[in-house]
Amino acid sequence: MERLKKKRGLLAGVVALILIVAGVALAGLAAYRPGPAVIQGEAEATDYRISGKVPGRIEKFLAEEGQYVHKGDTLVVIDSPELRAKIAQATALRNAAEAQNRKVGKGARQEQVAAAYELWQQAAAGEEIAQKTFGRMQRLYEEKVISAQKYDEAAAGYKAAKAICASARSQYEMAVNGARQEDRETAEALAKQAEEALKEAESYLSELYLTSPADGAVTAIYPRAGELAGQGAPLMTVTDLDDIWFTFNIREDMLEGLRTGDRIRVRIPALGDGKTWEAEVYFMAARESYATWRATRDSGSFDARTFEVRARPSEKIDGLRPGMTAIVSSME
Repeated sequence: MERLKKKRGLLAGVVALILIVAGVALAGLAAYRPGPAVIQGEAEATDYRISGKVPGRIEKFLAEEGQYVHKGDTLVVIDSPELRAKIAQATALRNAAEAQNRKVGKGARQEQVAAAYELWQQAAAGEEIAQKTFGRMQRLYEEKVISAQKYDEAAAGYKAAKAICASARSQYEMAVNGARQEDRETAEALAKQAEEALKEAESYLSELYLTSPADGAVTAIYPRAGELAGQGAPLMTVTDLDDIWFTFNIREDMLEGLRTGDRIRVRIPALGDGKTWEAEVYFMAARESYATWRATRDSGSFDARTFEVRARPSEKIDGLRPGMTAIVSSME
């Protein structure tokens, strides 16, 4: 009897040990069983980089980081002595070209016209005398009173006087009529070119005052006042908080048939209370090859691409800022 009791006690101990081991195994299996995958992303927004076309020195900033600004507000003032020097140079060239154009348009002065007329009259008188002399010499030559040489000299003198008179008359007519049409067109073209060069230089004046392209918050200021700013170098970032979305990087085997236009529910830990918001998927695209998840040979799985998924909130979420974590709680 005593022996039977010992056997029963031993059997009960073994059963209890088996139950304990089984319980521990089940507890460990439950503890190490992977839970549901968490799809985590973050909020992003449209950023505008404020930069200028004109290099110069930053005179002052008119907004601070964190400040909310409106479209058209002046944010940065740049000082550029080089641009002001170019404008002064272009102004001087414009004035000189316009003066030359006016001079050509008016033609010669009255004194110049009168002087040209006097020279023409003198040449005309010389031509008349030479013509009479040649006439007398011609009659004498025909009567064989003078030699052929004398006759040729008189003829040459008459031709020379006639040419001088024609040249003097031409100079007078040029003084009366002013510059040639080609000269006038050239002067007008130079004046117009100088005017356009000045307008181009002056157009860069507005680039010394950089404005905000949209309503938003100033999220970054790169240089300090007094530092040099290169052409096209970013000076400030304005973030449009009304154009905000969520970005998720999801492995393709976790997409679960998700398509653009589908709606998801997201939770934003930074806003607390476990509340969820609705967002609509509007963009899906495969990431670069470096984001591909590689399967191991003995896992029996496959290489899975990573997709970038973007979803825009269906309504404005108060307090949402770029960089806040967003967790997908459900997909519809």
